[in-house]
Amino acid sequence: MVLTVTLNPLLEKKLFFRNPVTNDNRAYKQELFCGGKGINVSRQLNLLGIKNHAMTFLGGPNGKKIRSLLEYEKISFSAVNTKSESREATIVLDEVQSKLTTYFGTNSNISTDEINSFLSKLEKSIINSSIVVFSGSVPCEEASVILEKGIELCHKYDKISIIDTYGSFLENIIKLGPTVIHNNLSEINASLRQKTNTEDEIENVLDFLYDNNVKLSFLTSGKSDTYAAKSDFHYKISNPEIIEKSPTGSGDAFVAGIVYGLEKSLVFSDFTILASSLGAQNASQWDACNVNYEDAKKLTSQVKIVEIGKKIKLIDDSPTI
Repeated sequence: MVLTVTLNPLLEKKLFFRNPVTNDNRAYKQELFCGGKGINVSRQLNLLGIKNHAMTFLGGPNGKKIRSLLEYEKISFSAVNTKSESREATIVLDEVQSKLTTYFGTNSNISTDEINSFLSKLEKSIINSSIVVFSGSVPCEEASVILEKGIELCHKYDKISIIDTYGSFLENIIKLGPTVIHNNLSEINASLRQKTNTEDEIENVLDFLYDNNVKLSFLTSGKSDTYAAKSDFHYKISNPEIIEKSPTGSGDAFVAGIVYGLEKSLVFSDFTILASSLGAQNASQWDACNVNYEDAKKLTSQVKIVEIGKKIKLIDDSPTI
């Protein structure tokens, strides 16, 4: 089973407009949606047929609404209750302009007792999991200890750990040697203060990750090329061309593709191509991580992987992690 960890869940209120630019400021439809990167990964894994469980913090009326939405979507989850309200966001969707704008509320304040309660439940969940995905922002700096302890627990129990987060604490997380890292190039740039403007600079980041025992690395940048590393061998992946609606959740759909490949023991090239296709298909629709497997498969022929840097003739293309 796959475990996803979302420390900063999100209650999204989506307002649908046909054309707000023409002073039509009354939405014709509104929806509530549960978000947060790990929850998005769980949603996509459900559609891919991968058994998973989501762990998160939930608090206040917003937390109750997120709980109901998770149950409605049949996302298996467990939550540590917080005194602080779960965060929320308002999403304005302009269908004429094909534009989606998100306005985030304030983060939750997580207490030391709540963090310790989460860590206690986390260890039990990791023991029963094959892969653990730590995704998204942290609600407060103190909560980053959950990521650190989580990776240590994955090492202790010999589980695959996947990190997709950002912030000033990221370098310390990397030095703990998670198995897999996915990140957006701009987030890596800001979090590590390493330049990623040229291919050589990106390869330097991939080398830095490998030097810290990261086995698989994936650095995405929207529709631009993705850069990846398997051990110390580097790859550039061209993404499918699509008509973009909303890129929100594309990175999470990409991570779900990586998880799918590792859980199914697919070879590196196959699951990387699938991950790129899932991310692209996600960007072509409004909902986050609601991609049909067959729709993503239609894009796989457009994905191209080329080696960059040093070359090797591969006999075994297995994940080797």
